[in-house]
Amino acid sequence: MYSGIPNIEKPQNEPIHDYIKGSAEREDLSSHLKNIVDSEVEIPLVIGGKEIYTGKTSECVLPHNHGKVIGKYHQATEKEIALAVSESKKAWKTWSEISWDERAAIFLRAADILTGPKRNFFNAVAMADLSKNVFQAEIDIVCELADFFRFNAHFMQEIISVQPASAPYTFNKLDYRPLEGFVFAVTPFNFASIAGNLPSSPAMMGNTVIWKPASSAVYTSWQLMKLFREAGIPDGVINFVPGPGRAMGEIILKNPALAGIHFTGSTPTFQSMWKTVGDNIASYRSYPRIVGETGGKDFVFVHESANPQVVATALLRGAFEFQGQKCSAASRAYIPESMWASVKSALLSDLSKVKMGEPDDFSNFMNAVIDESSFNKIMGYIGRAKEDSECTIHHGGKGDSSKGYFIEPTVIEVSNPNHLLMNEEIFGPVLTVFVYKNEHYAQTLDLCDQTSPYALTGSIFADEKEARLTAISKLRHCAGNFYINDKPTGAVVNQQPFGGARASGTNDKAGSVYNLMRWLSLRNIKENFTPPTDFGYPFMK
Repeated sequence: MYSGIPNIEKPQNEPIHDYIKGSAEREDLSSHLKNIVDSEVEIPLVIGGKEIYTGKTSECVLPHNHGKVIGKYHQATEKEIALAVSESKKAWKTWSEISWDERAAIFLRAADILTGPKRNFFNAVAMADLSKNVFQAEIDIVCELADFFRFNAHFMQEIISVQPASAPYTFNKLDYRPLEGFVFAVTPFNFASIAGNLPSSPAMMGNTVIWKPASSAVYTSWQLMKLFREAGIPDGVINFVPGPGRAMGEIILKNPALAGIHFTGSTPTFQSMWKTVGDNIASYRSYPRIVGETGGKDFVFVHESANPQVVATALLRGAFEFQGQKCSAASRAYIPESMWASVKSALLSDLSKVKMGEPDDFSNFMNAVIDESSFNKIMGYIGRAKEDSECTIHHGGKGDSSKGYFIEPTVIEVSNPNHLLMNEEIFGPVLTVFVYKNEHYAQTLDLCDQTSPYALTGSIFADEKEARLTAISKLRHCAGNFYINDKPTGAVVNQQPFGGARASGTNDKAGSVYNLMRWLSLRNIKENFTPPTDFGYPFMK
């Protein structure tokens, strides 16, 4: 029996490796990448620790070479979904009683495996399955995910160390209990770190989880599930259940044992899930915790005092890294009339040097968008812009899906600040620019705040302090993550807790104590050392 209180020191963020030409780690990564591309794996469901092959399958293909199949995954039917609910409830009885430090140790081990012996392998997984260049893979599937595991363990220790005061002759304690039931984790394709964090953070707090990965990222999610198992996650704690979202939601969201939802995806899907919960609210054992991040229409707002080259660099990186498939990607920009010519010149000059192609060519800055559906949606927006008199395409505008789903980085200027390209989330390599008159700085800030329903990320560029303060005040509620003289992407665990409000989600800040608190239900315990024996009070005498 162990009776000590372990101390999880506050970790440092995982350093980013460069993978420079000629390095041993780059050669090893390239070898893993070749092995992934040259082989095909069969991916089962994992429910209650058992691998299940349903026979109902779909393919995992390379986004940049969609004729190449790297995996075949089995999909859940109603039978397996119901089994996942049953196994989650069964595992909860044991897992919810395991000490916090034993739970933490599993994910700390996962972080060490991820950043140690499996680092190059996991980077190759993200490069192949998600079409990320090596830098985008490294900051995502290795660094950010390891940071989630390590900082969440430390945050859990911080949370449970907070205890109430005790009056004389009494002893008060807080019992940090997991939720009573299971958590439904629904993860997106674009960030492997999110795919790993959404099921693991509730699990770390003592909950059991049913995990539905995005259909376009099952291969990556399967490798993360294998990581959890290698690190020692007990059977039934995280149940890996790929399958159609509608069928899964019908069974899982109406189950009385649903204790929470951890979601990243589209706003309409999240709203539909919330509505289902609302329609069934009287049937649940407890009120489900609903945590979601649902996208954005993220802005870059430029003041005339900013440096044009700094702005151009931020726009290029913010809008076109990972093909713009980040919920935080710079999607709309407001640029003063006096600066537009210089910013445009610098941006177009830099874009002329951008290479696009497959991830195994390390000179490529951009790769492919995730699948045919995304390709068609993005090209649909570009196609409408080409026929719209309010739009001028300054760069890009072309796509080619013959081999992979490649879309050029596209810059569109609009004359109408309320144009749909300034309002709707495109989730691709499209940057829309509105040029405003310098003297309308304050009014255009108001316009930025009112244009889009989202409020996830945004940034301002200004060297003048007064201009910055004005923007900070006027844009207070239109971005949960706000940047000054920096692009609106790249939040780091523990440094910039991530999340937005309005149509962007519940703003529960992944990568902080605030998110983890959502997966706990507190019990206060009071012990009275000298209980009274007389019902009377002094005022009665």
